[in-house]
Amino acid sequence: MGNRVAREDYEWVYTDQPHADRRKEILAKYPEIKSLMGPDTRLKWVVCMMVAIQFLAFYMVKDLDWKWVLFWTYGFGSCINHSMTLAIHEISHNAAFGNNKALWNRYFAMFANLPIGLPYSASFKRYHLDHHRYLGGDGIDVDIPTEFEGWFFCTRLRKFVWIILQPLFYAVRPLCINPKPITRLEVTNVAVQLAFDALLCWLWGAKPVVYMLAGSMLGMGLHPISGHFIAEHYMFLKGHETYSYYGSLNLLTFNVGYHNEHHDFPSIPGCRLPMVKKIAAEYYDDLPQYSSWVKVLYDFIMDDALSPYSRVKRKLKGDVKQE
Repeated sequence: MGNRVAREDYEWVYTDQPHADRRKEILAKYPEIKSLMGPDTRLKWVVCMMVAIQFLAFYMVKDLDWKWVLFWTYGFGSCINHSMTLAIHEISHNAAFGNNKALWNRYFAMFANLPIGLPYSASFKRYHLDHHRYLGGDGIDVDIPTEFEGWFFCTRLRKFVWIILQPLFYAVRPLCINPKPITRLEVTNVAVQLAFDALLCWLWGAKPVVYMLAGSMLGMGLHPISGHFIAEHYMFLKGHETYSYYGSLNLLTFNVGYHNEHHDFPSIPGCRLPMVKKIAAEYYDDLPQYSSWVKVLYDFIMDDALSPYSRVKRKLKGDVKQE
């Protein structure tokens, strides 16, 4: 567990990200893919159902022994809350109400944020669109680990700890890499979330609050679903910076595993990404792909060639227009 990773820097490249060129090529060959763009009419109802399920869970855990609170927190709450973060990911692309009702999407994301316990939906949207536009961009893409993460988490044991602490680093990283002025929507997000958390504690006590917050932290740390954090962009094979996963956990994650397809067509909601792969199969079938997020986590920890430094990074040219 003490072997050090050989990497001492990111994989610096001097080419543009591949997704824009592939998108143009695919659309030229298969223009019918444009018909897949637009909102997912079922998304808002699925999100409402998930929020209602978590509200019911809050009520049910309030009288349980602590051991059962913790059991259901990891076994159930963590799955729902991680899935909810990926619903917010969908909403950040205006998949709930469409581009013409952008503000509706922002407030609906705050609603989806409620059972997660930590206010982040408004900030996530700002940084996530930068991630798409400037994938791997130095000083812009906060999905890239910091220099400290790459330097310190360089052994198997430390990488294991790093995966457990993923939620912490995703929260702190934007402040270190690309801090932005606080917006009114972010203030609203924080106020609404803190009011909800306080109301929940006042109504039903501490156990539902622990279930909610711990479920979010555990679900985004050492958890099978959290394998997507590593699988999406960590460079397991030299020259490839985005990878897709086609396993069954896509059913719980709004098809976020179809990640090459998503970066090629971010305006297509997750429910239709399998159709992109089917239509343009020759563009995706031969790309490196995964069938198990659990194996991705295991390989990342055990492979001494991999570390938080295993990311493609590029210096940006020209004007950078951030969200």
